[in-house]
Amino acid sequence: MPSLAESPIASCHLALGARMIPFAGWNLPVEYRGLLAEHNATRHAAGLFDISHMGQIRAEGNGALSALESILANDPAKLRDGEGHYTFLLNDQGGVIDDLFLYRLNADNFLLVVNAARHTEDLQILAAFKKKDVSFTGNPGSTAGMALQGPKAYEILTRLLPAHTILPLRNRITEMQLAGHKAWVAATGYTGENGFEIFTDLLAGPIIWNAILEAGKSDGLLPCGLGSRDSLRLEAGFPLHGQDLSTEITPIEAGLGFFIDMKRARPFPGRSILEQQKKGGTTRTCVGLKGQPGQPPPRHDYPVFQGDKKIGVVTSGVPSPTLGHGIALALITTPAPTCGQDIEFEVRGRRVPVKVSPRRFIPKK
Repeated sequence: MPSLAESPIASCHLALGARMIPFAGWNLPVEYRGLLAEHNATRHAAGLFDISHMGQIRAEGNGALSALESILANDPAKLRDGEGHYTFLLNDQGGVIDDLFLYRLNADNFLLVVNAARHTEDLQILAAFKKKDVSFTGNPGSTAGMALQGPKAYEILTRLLPAHTILPLRNRITEMQLAGHKAWVAATGYTGENGFEIFTDLLAGPIIWNAILEAGKSDGLLPCGLGSRDSLRLEAGFPLHGQDLSTEITPIEAGLGFFIDMKRARPFPGRSILEQQKKGGTTRTCVGLKGQPGQPPPRHDYPVFQGDKKIGVVTSGVPSPTLGHGIALALITTPAPTCGQDIEFEVRGRRVPVKVSPRRFIPKK
């Protein structure tokens, strides 16, 4: 069995007493003080997450933009220097090989932040599109990353910056000195809160991590693991690749068609399938499910029923710490029940009532 990759911040996690688990080939913290405390800290103060396992791939050269235009579903040509957006790497059937964030650092230099489990495959696919005037580079484990999320994130991070430094606006990225070290800082995240994702080198990673924790100690900042990251992202309606998205699920079926841009006549994998789905609809779609206090929460792979008919399956589900009841995303057949309609999921032979809801369970911030 292959050994697990270690984050460059692993020593910090061990010093903090984190409980570590295997995830996408990495040994990562699932919690420090408990999922609930970490979830609430992020919602009301701030949480700090290690995202070093997320792949960082650079596309560089005069042909970088042209290559990315022919690969990614959201049009990279829309981005100006210092901007980023959410996008997809698709197969020819429109299924999602990976969902990722693309940043344009300058005209010939792009940063792709990809899922850990897809990093190596993404590089291989990108290489197939490679032209002599573009290079794709990024070895797993060769960089450090962290995410500072929550209503106090701006105030905390500002304490570590040189005077008069301006942090980026939402979906923008800037290179700056952070705690005395060079880092790319992006106003993006995966929690539904305002905050920042920070990308730096291996040596600077632990230094910046510890500096942020110290700067936010009086504000209630907590280090956070994968457990709270999952409940936070699901409350915000954000998908998880391998569950809500996969090579068998298209972005349109997942309710994410907004992030596909087909305004220009540019080819990219899966385009013809997506055009058919946008025009003629799909045979299944993603909906939100809201449970009831005191009832079991929906979980991944639980079947979903309308009356006696099985209509789909839960793709992601958790007890929501913010709302006090279970929430879930489910992939169900169309025509789908409308918001507010009562349906059920099944757990160990028992039917549990839920209501169809919007996929975002908390207000957008």
